[in-house]
Order: sequence, then structure tokens, then C-alpha cells
Amino acid sequence: MEAINKMFGTVVVGVGIAGLARIRDLMNPMPSSPSEHLKLFGFVSRRDFGNINEAKQISLEDALRNKEIHAAFISTENRSHEETIRMFLEAGKHVLVEYPMALSAKAAHELWEMAEQKDKVLHVEHIELLTEEYKQLKKEVAGKELVKGTLHFTGSVLDENKTGFPAFSGIARLTWLIDLFGDLTVTSATRVKQKDKNYSRMTVHFQTSNEKPLTWIEERGPGMRREKKINFCFTSGCLENFPQAPRSAVGLFMQDQNLFAKKLLGQVSKEELAAEKWRILRCLDLAELIQQHCEQPEKICS
Repeated sequence: MEAINKMFGTVVVGVGIAGLARIRDLMNPMPSSPSEHLKLFGFVSRRDFGNINEAKQISLEDALRNKEIHAAFISTENRSHEETIRMFLEAGKHVLVEYPMALSAKAAHELWEMAEQKDKVLHVEHIELLTEEYKQLKKEVAGKELVKGTLHFTGSVLDENKTGFPAFSGIARLTWLIDLFGDLTVTSATRVKQKDKNYSRMTVHFQTSNEKPLTWIEERGPGMRREKKINFCFTSGCLENFPQAPRSAVGLFMQDQNLFAKKLLGQVSKEELAAEKWRILRCLDLAELIQQHCEQPEKICS
């Protein structure tokens, strides 16, 4: 198989926390892992860095034009994901993008179609599924019959002009629920916003395919600790705390990078790819539906 020696030139676009983690992991791949097939060519940023460690800054034009760059890691702010993915796919590059891949369902479906037409890998990072905490939770939930459940996330304030509506910026929570409990239907969604206090609380009610209720609360305000609380009740009892989980030996971004490299090397099954595509697009469809529910003018009941 010629893939064994194949190398993929990569570029990192956007140098925030995720972008810096990407540069670090691309420069120090895990020995004997698929990541050894990725070679960092440089990074693109609107700010002027010159070099970061050994990585050199290149222009966006160079990144798009250069034939030796086969794949882009897009770590820009959420608002510009769509446009950046589109540019790199049009230039014939594979793409890894941090979640959410886009801030509208329509854009997400179009980009996926474009990647398929061009026979390029479009990989969306969802490291929330790779944490040891989540892997343990999934084991704990497996085979149990849900009666009702709540997932409540709190965190600090986000600039929504950059990150998008909370159903999109918080899509990691939605991904958990879909991955744990299968397809969901939105029954209602509301949002309380206190501009003067910089406070936002989105509450979404779902039903599972067995018509069991699930609630997702996404709450953000100044000084709020980043944490998740769960309360999942099953016919066999309730789960109110996360199961104890060991620390992972391999960083989350590195695990994600290995998965992307496996896709480039053609080592991921069609079934896995199809299931992942369904999950990502389904979550974005639901995020958009939630946003529409929340933005409807209040109905006055007489």
C-alpha cells in the first residue's frame, strides 16, 4: 500500500489556544502513530508572529496555492470557519476544523457536499467525545433505559459575534446527548438574556425516539465556573455524578489529529465515516432549529 510512506503537508490557520495546540502536536507527533504522516509546513494568522518555535508564518495565499500543502487545520474563530473551509476545499485541500464547522445548517450541508465532490476529507474536531470522563460516562449509560435526563453546562461569557448562537458554540453538549441517547426531537427551546449583567441561559427540551424527556441547559455569565452537571435517570436508578476517570496518556488534540491522519490514509471504515457525518450534520440541524425556537417572538397566550 503506497499510503505507508505518504506524507501530507499541513498548515494551521488561526493561532488561538487550539491553533497553538495544533502547532505543538504537529511538530511532536506521537511515535508510530498516523500523525507521523503529517508534516507542518507553517501557519497562517492575521497577527504578525514571524515564527512560533520552528513553525514559520506564511500568507493565506501561499497556503492555498502551495502544492506541497495537502491539508489545513482551521482553528480560527467560529464565525469564520465556513468561509475558511470553503477556500481550502476549493483549493483542493483536505480540512480539519474545530467545532462548530459552521454557524448554519445549510452551510454545513453545502460544505460537506463540496468535500465529497472534490473527494477531500472534511474532519470536524469533537474532542468532547475523546475525554476519559466521557468514555467512562458512555460505558456507564450503555444498555440502560432512560426515563429522563438533564445536562447543565455553565461557563464564562462568550462574544457571540465571534462564537455564534449558544446552540452552536455549545454544540459539544448536544453531541454528547445525541451520542449517548440517539436521535432527538426538539420540543421547545427558550433563552433568557440579561444584557446589563452579560448573562445568558438557554434551555432546550428534547424527546428521545422512545419519547423520554431530556433537557439541555447552557448557562454563561461573568465568573461562572466552567463545569457540567448531569442527572440521568434510568429504570435502574439515577446517575448524578460523573464516573471516576483516569487521566488520558494521550492529549485530546493529539487523539483527534491521529483520527484525521487515519482518514487521510484511508484507514477509517465507510460505516464509521457515515455515522460521524450523520451525527455532525444532525447536531448542526438541531442547533439551527433551537436557535429558531429561541429567536421567535414571545407568543402571548390570551
